[in-house]
Amino acid sequence: MIDRKAYRTISYGLYVIASRLPDGRKAACVANTFQQIASDPAKVSVSLNKQNATTEAALSSGKFTASVLAQSATMDLIGPFGFHSSLDTDKFDGIEHDVDACDMPCLTQDCVATFSVDIEQTIDVGSHMLLIGSVTSARVLSDQPPLTYAYYHEVLRGKTPPKAASYQGNDSPASGESDATAAESEAAKPGEIRYAWRCTICGHIEYVDELPDDFTCPICGVGREFFERIEV
Repeated sequence: MIDRKAYRTISYGLYVIASRLPDGRKAACVANTFQQIASDPAKVSVSLNKQNATTEAALSSGKFTASVLAQSATMDLIGPFGFHSSLDTDKFDGIEHDVDACDMPCLTQDCVATFSVDIEQTIDVGSHMLLIGSVTSARVLSDQPPLTYAYYHEVLRGKTPPKAASYQGNDSPASGESDATAAESEAAKPGEIRYAWRCTICGHIEYVDELPDDFTCPICGVGREFFERIEV
C-alpha cells in the first residue's frame, strides 16, 4: 500500500530552470527537484519532465541555469513558468532576468540566488530525465528567505502542474474544465454570445456569468483577481 499523502512530507524548494532551444529561444519551467548532490567538486541535479521544452533545451545545449525563487515571489510571476509552454510563450517577457557567461537565461526577479550548470550525466527515470552536472558559477541575489514548496501550497495556494515530478493529482480535473462547466459550455446555442472567465495564469475557463469573490482556480490555485471576462 502506498499512501500518496506521504510524498507531501518531503521538503522542497521552488526553482526556475532555464536553457536555450536549438533555435536560440529561451525556455524555462518551474521545478522543485533542484538540489546539491556533491560538494567536491560541487555537483547538482534536477529532474525535468521529458515533455517539457526546457528539457529539450537543456539536453541540446548541455547547460541550464537554476534560479532560487524568493518567498516574495507571487503567483503572477510563478504561474507562466509553471503552467505555459516555452514553445508558444516568452516567459521572460517583462520580467527581470539576465544571461550567464554562456548566454543561458536566468531569472533575477524575486530570486535569492542563481546557478549555472554544465550537464555531465543524464538518467532516464521514466516520465522524467534526471540531469546531473557541475556548477560553473553561482551568485547570491538577495538575503530574502527562499520559497518552499510548502509555502507555495499553503500560503500562495498554488497547485502542482501535471508535469511536475511531485505531481500526485490535484483535487480538480487536470483537463482545465470541470464536468459542470463542460456541460454548461456544450449547452450553449450556436451563435449565442455568452460570457466566461479565463485564468490569466494557466488559461483555465469557467463558463459562468459571474465568479464568486472567494473563487480560486481549480488548476493553478490563484484567486478571482487573476481572471478576465471573455466572450464565448
